[in-house]
Amino acid sequence: MLQNQWQQTTTHTSAHLAQTMTLLSLTAAELQQKIDSELANNPALELVEERRCPMCKRILPPSGPCPICSQPASDNSDDPIVFISPREDFYTGSGTGTSEIPDEPFASEMIDLPTYVLKQAAADLQVEDRLIAAYILNHLDEDGFLTITPIEVARYHHRLPSEIQEIIELLKRCDPVGVCSANPAEAMLAQVESLEESMEVPAMTREVIEGYLSKLSQHHFSEIARSLKTSTQQIQLVANFISENLNPFPARAHWGDVRNPNESGSEAFHQPDVLIYHLNDNSANPLVVEIILPVRGTLKVNQLFKETLKTVDEEHAGEWKEDIEKASLLIKCIQQRSNAMKLLMEQLVVIQKNYIIGGDKNMAPLTRAKIAEELGLHESTISRAVSGKTIQLPNKKIVPLAVFFDRSLSLRTTIKEMIEAEDHPLSDSEIKEKLEEDGISIARRTVAKYRSMEGILPAHLRSKSKN
Repeated sequence: MLQNQWQQTTTHTSAHLAQTMTLLSLTAAELQQKIDSELANNPALELVEERRCPMCKRILPPSGPCPICSQPASDNSDDPIVFISPREDFYTGSGTGTSEIPDEPFASEMIDLPTYVLKQAAADLQVEDRLIAAYILNHLDEDGFLTITPIEVARYHHRLPSEIQEIIELLKRCDPVGVCSANPAEAMLAQVESLEESMEVPAMTREVIEGYLSKLSQHHFSEIARSLKTSTQQIQLVANFISENLNPFPARAHWGDVRNPNESGSEAFHQPDVLIYHLNDNSANPLVVEIILPVRGTLKVNQLFKETLKTVDEEHAGEWKEDIEKASLLIKCIQQRSNAMKLLMEQLVVIQKNYIIGGDKNMAPLTRAKIAEELGLHESTISRAVSGKTIQLPNKKIVPLAVFFDRSLSLRTTIKEMIEAEDHPLSDSEIKEKLEEDGISIARRTVAKYRSMEGILPAHLRSKSKN
């Protein structure tokens, strides 16, 4: 009896966690589709047509946010005001109705991975090599690995294998780093090489990646340590570094999270999932963060359906109970999703406040692993919460939520501004020197990579374009 009860509890908990994680990965628009589908298919779930605050449960006015939850805790508080909002007028930040909705929906340009990488590399490739690079990039699998060998490319284009390998190495340094590798280990080694230019990489990292990834995944740290003649603590340090900084499947950074890929395809138009603006549109006031919950009313378990269950024959009672359980579980999981998003945004807005107000140059370095540790959550939970979501900033610009974790954005913006203000075309080495004068240590190759990511030509080509 006790075993059966434990199994039932475990199954219910697992179902609850799985559905919460699934809902967490959905955008506001996708969540609305999910809710509409459940309402259409589950008679035990009903939607009460009322505007009620998801947080304080008060009935809301016909438009705008909750007048209670959208206010600061005190007059002197500078903390962000973060709350869940059921409103549908996504485009306005001050609750003034629909007059601010633009004539056209906001567009999100989605480009495929080969195009994205080629745009970065094109400026550093000879004209005749760009066609070869495009050919290589069109032979990637969904994880970003090459499905063709350099020798096959060389034969097709009548070039030396060493020349093809040079092009591949250039592509591997593009974002996402490691793309065009032959396997996960090669991709991770490319990422290590890139990271060595900006941070300290633990000793033995390369050796572990090259020969012990399978044992590392099985946590055989002592065995790896004995083989490499080092300490178990050092291998643990390497394991933590790899887990927090490396992606064995580089293409997944482009189309979704490693554990929860986004297969939505080429999205053309969307609305933001989160609105950030100043209270009463006054820049001296605290930031307000509305997390959109696209429920036009209150979701409940249908009470009449529940009461009628008592009179249903045994043959159909099980099916009805299952409908009630599904409805109840969905409501609880939506609440858990809202709580997780609120927890995340409260932390993110504090950390990235300078970026939100001041722009790209003020982005603070941040990783999903770091914020997961601060919030006491698993990194995969943060990844699901971030995946596919967009934010409307106070300047009305819509950006992916993932941009809050773009550690290179601030430096790329600095390089871009430096080039825009140059008296003569600055070489990558000159840019490196100027950055070092400002206390920023960076490799010349990293400068070249960031310049390419911004679509800026090398110095000798910028000189020709100006002439």
